[in-house]
Amino acid sequence: MKTLLTATCGLAMLLAAPALAQDTDDMSKRFTAERVFDIEYASDPQISPNGRSVVYVRRSMDRKSDTNRGDLWRLDVASGAHRPLIVGEASKGNPRWSPDGTRLLYTTTTDGKPDMRVHYLDTGSDVSLGQFFEGPGNAVWSPDGRTIAFTSFVPGETPAFAQAPATPEGAEWSDPVRVFDDLTFRFDGAGYLREGATHVFTISADGGSPRQITSGEVDYGSPAWLGNRTLLVVGNQAEDRDMDPIESEIYAVNLSDLSMRALTDRDGPDGGPTVSPDGRRIAYVGYDDALKAYQQSRLYVMDANGANKRQLAADQDFSFGGLVWGPDSRTLYTQVENAGAIDVLSVDTNANRVSRVATGLGGTSIGRPYASGSFSASRTATPTLAYTAGFKDRPAEIAVQRPGAQPRVLTDLNGDILPFLDMAPLEEIQVPSSIDGLEIEAWVALPPDFEADGSFPLILEIHGGPNTMYAPFFASEIQRFAAEGYVTVYVNPRGSTGYGEAFAQEIDLAYPGEDYQDLMDVVDALVAKNYADPNRLFVTGGSGGGILTAWTVGKTDRFAAAASVKPVINWMTMALAADIGQFVRRHWIRADPWEDPAAYLDFSPIMLVDNVTTPTLMMVGEEDWRTPTWEAEQFYTALKMNDVDTALIRIPGSSHSIASRPSRLIAKVDNIMGWFEKYDPEKAEDEE
Repeated sequence: MKTLLTATCGLAMLLAAPALAQDTDDMSKRFTAERVFDIEYASDPQISPNGRSVVYVRRSMDRKSDTNRGDLWRLDVASGAHRPLIVGEASKGNPRWSPDGTRLLYTTTTDGKPDMRVHYLDTGSDVSLGQFFEGPGNAVWSPDGRTIAFTSFVPGETPAFAQAPATPEGAEWSDPVRVFDDLTFRFDGAGYLREGATHVFTISADGGSPRQITSGEVDYGSPAWLGNRTLLVVGNQAEDRDMDPIESEIYAVNLSDLSMRALTDRDGPDGGPTVSPDGRRIAYVGYDDALKAYQQSRLYVMDANGANKRQLAADQDFSFGGLVWGPDSRTLYTQVENAGAIDVLSVDTNANRVSRVATGLGGTSIGRPYASGSFSASRTATPTLAYTAGFKDRPAEIAVQRPGAQPRVLTDLNGDILPFLDMAPLEEIQVPSSIDGLEIEAWVALPPDFEADGSFPLILEIHGGPNTMYAPFFASEIQRFAAEGYVTVYVNPRGSTGYGEAFAQEIDLAYPGEDYQDLMDVVDALVAKNYADPNRLFVTGGSGGGILTAWTVGKTDRFAAAASVKPVINWMTMALAADIGQFVRRHWIRADPWEDPAAYLDFSPIMLVDNVTTPTLMMVGEEDWRTPTWEAEQFYTALKMNDVDTALIRIPGSSHSIASRPSRLIAKVDNIMGWFEKYDPEKAEDEE
């Protein structure tokens, strides 16, 4: 919360930040770097079973700890009354109502250790459920409210080939060697992996000792209750599971004897099991694996014993997720991406009819404008939905809606800040691709003093994934660019999700390729509209956007400068050393690098480095294992060898999620703008 933010945060930028406007009043209205610490947003709204209250995570940026923290707040649906429920120094999250609505489960830390607690709504008392040596996650109540299932890591035995001699007393020997024998031995955000597996546990809702339900070397997750005596779990028991990382099945575990039975058995992932209130059917998502980089999750339902499997909404060209049953055990609510929007659909599982009941979910991606949000539903006869509502000019708020009624927004978390700033307005544009006429959607954030006079600099900001979707939602990075005078355009080129499976698969075995031309067509359209000076064009992007940025400067010299953030530069080195290398090899490239190196190198930006003349900044987290540091370093070194202006920024302690801490988000954006200002031809003329 803003009231908790008292300390200031000073940042030593690696490059000079762009000069701010000189007028004091003008400056006070700009979305400046430290405004990031003022931002609050809502996430994970959980509506009570009776539909009268919503508990959600109110997220804020703590200046002192430089972290994104959460507190639990409660909303009265009828009156809109807004009250703190569980707040304090330690961050809280994952609130879940008990079936009778009298208790609330949540996770936090206590004395620096992971904790899972139950809050009693009638008395306000709060109790820890047990001692947790590893963080509990994915907690779900049993239907009778007496037991809670959750997941937690279980350490295993570390492989070793030798016994180290005892260290003499007082001696300072080197740390012992670390031995790995798994294909995936490190993962982004987790670092080098410990030996062990994630397993499912149960614990009494009154507290006690956890009981381990699954065991062995297989990771299990997504627990769901099938009655009070059976748990559904998801795991990959295939003997070659390291070689087939997306495979998974749904298993039923009998809690009396821990016997396990597979309910699904196809080649492809099945997951997200969700049991109907009457306990007779299980909804889930999955697909038949066609060995493609992107495949949409389809919607299915089966009987509780695994029989009578059938696909629902087969004519809908969406990827389904976030399943919630209605109280009638007939209606299923599901979340889908839809052309720059996130919708909630209701599916009549008997008649197989589909209708849209809510739209506009989003706003929980604070850095860049990715489509991100969630919802929950009450258990009343006519369910009320609670969801994170996305907006162009502010982060996520909490909204509620009944099917057929108008939505109501219940929060205004940034009403004390954003209405008094000159927020960048967004314009949507549709541009036909010059390749094949595909309609490409994009949004343009305009500076406060914008005029279509052809004088403004333009930043093309490219999303990652690449199978993800940008949306017309508030994003700090976009607002910062626009506040400093840049027309900023972000695009959903071919390969983006939310426009149907065929559109997303346009880049299959061809990335980065024709999506580059989609991006150039959007830039051409804005130059033609006199929105930008063609001599003041800049390009940046992260992850998949970093790849396309490096690819772009190898294809054209039209940009005055570029900033490639956490890119893949060489698909061969990425596939052989990144955390998802086997997925890239098996699904993305579908070839072995030692047998078909051209399959990797033909789409690697490193092969275009001889064409590059554009000053190009490289940036990467020092603990990034998705697109490891040596990817950015290869391009940086090659540019140096070719005498092309470049610089390398390494973010200490950062994984692939550079913007996970507020100061890193600030440093990322301000260093990019500092680099662009250095090569802005108009600024160079002013200095002369």
